[in-house]
Amino acid sequence: MSSENEKPGGGAVGGGGAEQLALIRETVRKAKVPKAKPRTWRGAALAEVLPVARVVVDKGGVHLDRFFDYAVPKELDADARPGVRVRVRFGAGSRNVRDGRREGGGLIDGFLVERVAESDYSGPLAALAGVVSPEPVLSPAMLALARAVADRYAGSLADVLQLAVPPRNGRAESKPSPPAPQAPPVPDAGSWGRYGNGAAFLRALAAGGVPRAVWTALPGPAWAEEIARAVAATLSGGRGALVVVPDGRSAGRVDAALTALLGEGRHALLTAESGPEKRYRQWLAVRRGSVRAVVGTRAAMFAPVENLGLVVVWEDGDSSHSDDHAPFPHVREVLELRSAHDKCAFLLGSTSCTVEAAQLVESGWAAPLVADRATIRAAAPLVRTVGDGELARDEAARAARLPSLAWQAVREGLKHGPVLVQVPRRGYVPRLACERCRAPARCRHCSGPLEAPDERDLTCGWCGRGEPDWHCSECGGIRLRASVVGARRTAEELGRAFPAVPVRTSGRDHVLDSVPGRPALVVSTPGAEPVAEGGYAAALLLDGWAMLGRPDLRAGEEALRRWIGAASLVRGQEEGGTVVVVAEPTLRPVQALVRWDPVGHALRELAERAELGFPPVSRMAEVTGRPEAVEAYLASAQLPPDAEVLGPVPVPATEPGRVRRPGAPPVGEVWERALLRVPPGSGSALAAALKTAQAGRLARGGGDPVRIRVDPPDIG
Repeated sequence: MSSENEKPGGGAVGGGGAEQLALIRETVRKAKVPKAKPRTWRGAALAEVLPVARVVVDKGGVHLDRFFDYAVPKELDADARPGVRVRVRFGAGSRNVRDGRREGGGLIDGFLVERVAESDYSGPLAALAGVVSPEPVLSPAMLALARAVADRYAGSLADVLQLAVPPRNGRAESKPSPPAPQAPPVPDAGSWGRYGNGAAFLRALAAGGVPRAVWTALPGPAWAEEIARAVAATLSGGRGALVVVPDGRSAGRVDAALTALLGEGRHALLTAESGPEKRYRQWLAVRRGSVRAVVGTRAAMFAPVENLGLVVVWEDGDSSHSDDHAPFPHVREVLELRSAHDKCAFLLGSTSCTVEAAQLVESGWAAPLVADRATIRAAAPLVRTVGDGELARDEAARAARLPSLAWQAVREGLKHGPVLVQVPRRGYVPRLACERCRAPARCRHCSGPLEAPDERDLTCGWCGRGEPDWHCSECGGIRLRASVVGARRTAEELGRAFPAVPVRTSGRDHVLDSVPGRPALVVSTPGAEPVAEGGYAAALLLDGWAMLGRPDLRAGEEALRRWIGAASLVRGQEEGGTVVVVAEPTLRPVQALVRWDPVGHALRELAERAELGFPPVSRMAEVTGRPEAVEAYLASAQLPPDAEVLGPVPVPATEPGRVRRPGAPPVGEVWERALLRVPPGSGSALAAALKTAQAGRLARGGGDPVRIRVDPPDIG
């Protein structure tokens, strides 16, 4: 109750009836104060200590990317602690002020960041409408990480917090978390001994060190157990560990490995399959310090692990690691930031190697963690190639799109176990390349990919310039090639070719997790390959041209990653495992597969991209929207002096009846895309300029919206 609302000069107790009536009215009025909670706490006394709360409101616009001050009513003083969820009134403006207190506006959610004695804002403050829950869910460390992620990706803090903090579940919040278990003993090196510095890496983790490594895992199923041993070594030193994998199947394998090594209750599994209540309960156990190890998919990258000692990314090249919600962060980059902010160890692992991973090693930020060549040759299957020339001459190839070598590999493999057949899924639309040497067709001005939307005129997919007189810079050829492959038809023909053998399929509609070790044909799209008991006897990697010819800068890297991922499920060469890849043998990714040298391929790609100014050596951003909106945005943006604008070019329209992909224009709308490229060292300046321009545009409230994405995974 504010002092001006109290009645002065009341008579003595037992006085006249009028005085008693006034006292009753005053008591009733005081008793009604708490009922004003949903409104404005009108007349309520403020907290005596630190009466101002700084709140980040749940408004994602970058023009609102700052803290807002609110008054803390005395009755909320105990619960209004930093990190809790609150409800506040927002958008009232300066007109609705009563008794020195701002009123009105709509109720929205937010997080209380800190309590201070005075506000920097000179005008009247609105009061907190309420504390949603006294459970602190936003720590200072998580707030600092979210701020760094928002700045890197030209986004708002509120958008990052929506990704970082899961929705509240009251039932899960009301249940206490179990006590934290004792630290486990230091595990032995196990299969880490196959790598040159594997045992030393585990010893460093157990001793509280902060090693950073890019790990090229050997083929086979041991990678999940090796991650579990790294987590156990970190826990043995009293620190926490976080593992992020691309999908639920991979999370299940690491979950099973950790349970087998440490037992139940020592780690949390954070995946979408868990359901909101169970997932939030597990998240709270991590936040409260009851669990210090986390395994999960993309959203787990923000898990609030206490005393974090190790972050692990598995298969960083998988597209699932890139979030489809603003500001579109990538798991690898977020965990790099966490490693730097929390001063913890970093492990990036894959059976393949991305260009970004190679760059971490080349820059000296991380050390390589690889096995020697003899160990690799013993663990990897024998890889054989079939070129386009053999396909054209082979009678078997004309009958069922399989060369004789593939037929022989299937027949021999089915004598000893299941055979895997990897076929590109429908929708792989290859880019154009030289018909003679298969070199990608690129623009002479910006090195972007050439396209032929109307099957006649060549244009650049980046800058939009025409290329009427194209010729190959490698061999001088003037003819181009593209192909479109149907995966379903290939699977049907394989079934007819081997009628006595059961055929199982795994793809987008139905993904198998595992198959028995009995003879069978397993037809799978890339990334959906099930694990076979005892490993596959053989594998066919069909239609390699379709994967290598995709309209994507990462086509070769992605094809090699998919091939190695499938070939890693095949038995080693010593056990007779064979892989047949149907692709031009002279191409760089095919040769890397034959030699089982993903690191060498990534290093060569990195050197080539540095020469051409491609990511990740340069930094890029993507601006998409209606043509007039993109033009107005680019005109208002104060870009760095060394920024280069490529385009705009039209964005492929969404066909009626088709599922709209993230970032694609709505049906019936015409969008354009512009790419902004800056050299190394200017990425932060570019992100800041993009954010400032977007904030100014939103604050003015004019024009159609534009979509900003820093470091887009697919630039053509």
